[in-house]
Amino acid sequence: MNALIDAALSHTRTVLSVLFVLTIWGITSYINIPKEASPDIPFPLILVEIPHPGISPVDGERLLLKPMEKRLLSINGLTELNAKALEGGAFISLQFDVDFDKDQALIDVREQVDIAKAELPADSEEPVVSELNAALFPVIAVTLSGEIPERKLHEISVDLKDKLDSLPGVLNAKLTGNREELLEVIVDPAKLEAYNVSQQELINAVTLNNQLVAAGALDTGSGRFSVKVPGLVETAQDVYDLPIKVSGEGVVTLSDLTEIRRTFKDPIGFARYNGSHAIAIQVVKRIGANIIEVADSVRDTVEQERQFWPEGVETGFILDQSRFIKDALDQLQASILTAVSLVLIVVVAALGIRSGLMVGIAIPSSFLITFLVLSQIGITINQMVMFGLVLAVGMLVDGAIVIVEYADRKMAEGQDRKTAYGMAAKRMFWPITSSTMTTLAAFLPMLLWPGITGKFMSYLPITLIFILGASLFVALIFLPVIGSLIGRTQMKGSKELSALAANEGGSLDDLKGFMGRYVKLISYAVRQPLKVAGAAVLVIG
Repeated sequence: MNALIDAALSHTRTVLSVLFVLTIWGITSYINIPKEASPDIPFPLILVEIPHPGISPVDGERLLLKPMEKRLLSINGLTELNAKALEGGAFISLQFDVDFDKDQALIDVREQVDIAKAELPADSEEPVVSELNAALFPVIAVTLSGEIPERKLHEISVDLKDKLDSLPGVLNAKLTGNREELLEVIVDPAKLEAYNVSQQELINAVTLNNQLVAAGALDTGSGRFSVKVPGLVETAQDVYDLPIKVSGEGVVTLSDLTEIRRTFKDPIGFARYNGSHAIAIQVVKRIGANIIEVADSVRDTVEQERQFWPEGVETGFILDQSRFIKDALDQLQASILTAVSLVLIVVVAALGIRSGLMVGIAIPSSFLITFLVLSQIGITINQMVMFGLVLAVGMLVDGAIVIVEYADRKMAEGQDRKTAYGMAAKRMFWPITSSTMTTLAAFLPMLLWPGITGKFMSYLPITLIFILGASLFVALIFLPVIGSLIGRTQMKGSKELSALAANEGGSLDDLKGFMGRYVKLISYAVRQPLKVAGAAVLVIG
């Protein structure tokens, strides 16, 4: 380590260039790093949904859950299985250990579900396997309401959904509170009787249409192409022209027997905003995307599209997590700035302005290096990281204070700045390193905390490890180089420092002022330990 310190002091321009690059890189990392309210903790849950329209809970337990449970219980790493039969299907939740391999668990669950499908009733729908991930919850929802026709509001919401889906940080946008459009066919029994058409013939004609029938391929000798019989219904006119029956030279179509009109499906859910019917678009961000940037881009897109909408369309934003995150980050940033200011005031009062400002350099430098490391390993800025930064403000300056104070003493003895700061870094290396390691040792057990809570709390010791490691590097490498260039040369109060240095090998009773009173108190405590212990017991009692 001594060789590294000597190399740093002899290559000041290189060291300062490295510090400058790290500072700029750290600022860029802090600006670009994703910011979230809470850490992205994967929940060890996988959900299996088995839809079966019309089935009762009793039959669902016997026909759906039993065969599925028998297969799923064989999965390695499964700690708990919960199943529930409902009206119209069944639901199974699989819980794994928090350190599970999510991708492998999904593969295992899908394999067992595919095997169990052969034992399910033939009319059961395809089982749906999904993971529970808090990062896939909506981060903001856009509401559209107003006194305009429902069909127009539906068209606007579908168009806006497509626009939001195309944003870079958006994973998907989902409509809620809307009703799917359809064509409603109202049968006139009198017309059926007049044209001699039965209801079954009518149903068969509609059912057998709207299909794409593949008719193989045709080889002409010079080429080969596929043949198909198109029967898809693409427009409302196609439904009107569906042939039902041929009578003589005439063709009876669906429009001759029924009344066809555009309508919506019956609602299965509702969305209301400020007491009015609305259609909501829930936006889910991509994992790792900056939630604040996603919310801002959603708002900008809505504002750009408003100019093309008719009068009367009102918009709103609900479930906006970016507001909470902004408020939380602003409060934490204010707390950090307050803590930094208080620390600097204390340091300047104790060491003087120039030495205090040199110690203050360690705070932003350590922060920016920490942001750089966090961005490189994929950790986002969240409340636990910010709490770690607040907690570390008072600890990360300890090493810098020791280096600056020791260098001031050596300069008071007559050493030049470069020599004094070099001696301070070399002689204080092990005391500073051991004190930092001791502090980190108190937080390391938090990394072993099991469960989801442990994963959540692990961001605190991880942040402290990085920031205190960065402060150690700044105190032992960068600060001596800076001190050798701008450290003070004439010491105020150098008489006390000189007296302290002169009396280190003998009596310290000659020291004056606060330092002298402190030495006398310590000397008394050493000579009279029982009295000090008795006073402590009395105070505690």
